[in-house]
Amino acid sequence: MLNTHGCKPGDMSASELADRVAEVLATDSEAFNERAREEAQALKSAVRDGTFDNTEAIVGMELELYAVDEQTDALQRVPRQLLELIGFEKELGLHNAEMQTSPQPLNTHGLAAQRNELKASLMPAQQRVRNEGIRLVSDGMWTVPPAGETAETYLCDCVEQSGVRIGTNMSDSVRYHTMANTDYPSAFEIDAPHVSLQAETVMPESLITSIQPHYQIPHAPDLPEYFSYALRIAAPLLALGVNSPFFPPDLYDDAPDPEIVAGANMENRIGVFESVLNPPDGDSTPPKVCFPPDFDTVEDAIDDIVADDTIVPVDLPSGTRFDDDFVHLRHKHGSYWRWVRPVFEGATRSAANARIEFRPLAAQPTVDDAIGFAAVFAGLMESLPRLEHPIQSLDWETAKQNFYTAARNGLRAKIEWITADGATTTSTEEIYGELFEHAREGLEQRGLSAEEAHGYIRPLRERVDRRLTPARWKHDYVRRRVEENVPLAEAIWGMQATYIRHQEGNLLEGSFVDWFE
Repeated sequence: MLNTHGCKPGDMSASELADRVAEVLATDSEAFNERAREEAQALKSAVRDGTFDNTEAIVGMELELYAVDEQTDALQRVPRQLLELIGFEKELGLHNAEMQTSPQPLNTHGLAAQRNELKASLMPAQQRVRNEGIRLVSDGMWTVPPAGETAETYLCDCVEQSGVRIGTNMSDSVRYHTMANTDYPSAFEIDAPHVSLQAETVMPESLITSIQPHYQIPHAPDLPEYFSYALRIAAPLLALGVNSPFFPPDLYDDAPDPEIVAGANMENRIGVFESVLNPPDGDSTPPKVCFPPDFDTVEDAIDDIVADDTIVPVDLPSGTRFDDDFVHLRHKHGSYWRWVRPVFEGATRSAANARIEFRPLAAQPTVDDAIGFAAVFAGLMESLPRLEHPIQSLDWETAKQNFYTAARNGLRAKIEWITADGATTTSTEEIYGELFEHAREGLEQRGLSAEEAHGYIRPLRERVDRRLTPARWKHDYVRRRVEENVPLAEAIWGMQATYIRHQEGNLLEGSFVDWFE
């Protein structure tokens, strides 16, 4: 299939893709869910038997990027063969690329290996795509559509083949296209301040990119305790990492430029993911993208995955991986979208693990920023449960409210925190002073020196000291230009060009705060 701009969306033709989607849609969903329920019972037994325990904590990372034209900064589709050549995985949109690090022990060498693996993969990838006039960008949201197109047409273009809706600019993953054709009532819309967009597929979600640190629990039955802490640190870490205050300009409603700037959320990625994939307001179907509940037991966590609506049930054969014994549950988990989520998997019995996937963070300006978040998250997962920190007693509703306040306001959010001595505070200095200190303690507990721990934490601590996040930097840039009577589109695109030029110089070396020294 050729889209309106002459580019194939993937390796399959439209008819092949439609046939594959139709096959999936014919799956007996109740039989699929019954298999998942049966596998969940076996998984619970394996978890209690110690199969998913680890001798030490393990860390990992997923990093998403988008591609732009090296000369114009316009969004660029990446040829599928080129993506395979550089060893990256395809994501939702044709402009997306994703890489994952190998799991490593949480220690001096493991964290260094995470950082080095990201850099070792990104350096040759950037060199190779540059030969095609492309640059890979680490950012929370793209704002410059492909040349000659609008963001709306790029995100909304689709065709119908044999009664199946196919997103023109989506990767040829059957799963992505099936989501647009199932009975689950995803809204496929963007609902943000001064932005409203209605599509027929999940493609608007490809506006956003993220990093996702992972932390493997040493003793799997303890997952609920670690999980409860992860939920309560989600807000302050989100506030620290916000990086998507602006949309592509053509998506904004007709409103005064200063009003649009003043009403901007610091992390629009949160709202985009939720409004595109969740049911519309007024629909009684439970949302799939949400702030998750606390769990009393590890069995409750598994049951929550089982109870989640299945968007794309598939008849799956047994495989050779160890966790193929839970293949239907694993597949179901693929659309279990929570901002923090439990994961149970392992290619072999010895590699089986229970981990926490931390998903609120936008892609960051540099590799060191991304690794800094991974290190701080892991350090906190080490120290807070060991100290029995009283933040665990923070009411869940308050933790949720903190989370969405952080998405709106970044470091200016009024977040409620309980200190180590049991006092309640909303002081930014007190909250992050504790967070960084406990992260350092957790890293040192895993053998890092104080200097090494500080090296990972420093770029994030300086954001707090300067009260400057990537989103606030972007917002200040656009606000100043609009105050100078520069049109909003020109201001946003100027900001984007400046962001990309800064990143060219230090994506692999240095951090966001080094842009200002």
